[in-house]
Amino acid sequence: MVVLKGAEVSAKIKAQVQKELMDLGDRLPKLAIVRVGENPDDLSYERGAMKKMESFGLRAETFPYPADISHENFKQEFQKINDDPDVAGILLLCPLPKQIREKEIKEIIAPDKDLDGISPVNIAKVFAGDETGFAPCTAEAVIQVLKKNKISISGKRAVIVGRSLLVGKPLAMLLLKENATVTVCHTRTTDMPKVCREAEILIAAAGKAKLLSREYVASGAVVIDVGINVDDEGKLCGDVDFESIQETAAMATPVPGGVGAVTTAVLADHLVRAAKIQKQNRGH
Repeated sequence: MVVLKGAEVSAKIKAQVQKELMDLGDRLPKLAIVRVGENPDDLSYERGAMKKMESFGLRAETFPYPADISHENFKQEFQKINDDPDVAGILLLCPLPKQIREKEIKEIIAPDKDLDGISPVNIAKVFAGDETGFAPCTAEAVIQVLKKNKISISGKRAVIVGRSLLVGKPLAMLLLKENATVTVCHTRTTDMPKVCREAEILIAAAGKAKLLSREYVASGAVVIDVGINVDDEGKLCGDVDFESIQETAAMATPVPGGVGAVTTAVLADHLVRAAKIQKQNRGH
C-alpha cells in the first residue's frame, strides 16, 4: 500500500502560492484567526495554521476572546476584523460557545475574506459549482491530495462517510464537479460496509476513531482519512483503522501526517487568492 503523505502535497501547493505572491507586490496578505475560548482542538489547529502561514511567508495574527464573551460584544469585535482593510482573510474557529448566535456571525463574514467557506454566499457557490467562492479548506484538501498524486477522479465511484456541512456535503459537490459518481453515507445508512466496498475512492469524514476497518475497503481502493481523533491509548488516529487496511487498499493517507497538513496549505492558498480578489476589486 502506498502511503499518501500530506507534506508532499503541501510542498506542491506552497510552490504555487509563492508564484501567485509575486502578483501582489511587496504587501504580504494577512490572515486573522478568530478564536473564542480555549478549546484544545481549536488551539491545535491555530498553532498549525500559524506555523504554516509563517513557512509560506505569509502574515497571520490570532484574535482570541474569552469563552464567556457576550454575543453583542463578539459581533462588534468580529465586525472590526471584517472591516479591517489590512486583513485579507478570516478563519473563524467553530463551533462557537452557546451564547453566541453562530449563524448570525457566519452571515456577516465578508464572502471574499471567508477562507473556510462558512458564509451562505460561499456555501451556495460551492453547491452551484461556482469557482469564485471558497470551499471549506478540509474538503478542498481532499481534492488536492487526489489531484497532486495524479489519482484520476473522473468517472470513479467515490463514497464519503459523513455528511457534515464542513466536509461531507461540500466534498460531495467538489467530487461531482470532477465528474465522480458520489455516494454519501451516514449513521442511517443500511449495510455501510457493503456500500463502502463499492468505492474506488473512499473518504472517511465521520469523526469516529477507527470506524472503517478492512471490511469497508475494496481491494485496490484509494482511502482518504479526514478524521482526527484520539484512540484508547491517547494517540492521534483517524476514522480509518490504518493497520487493518494495509493489505487491501492501494493507497491511503495516514493520521497524523495526511489531510491535516494539506488543509492548512489550502488555507494559505485561499489567503493569497482572497488578497488578489480584493486587489482587483479595489481596481489596482
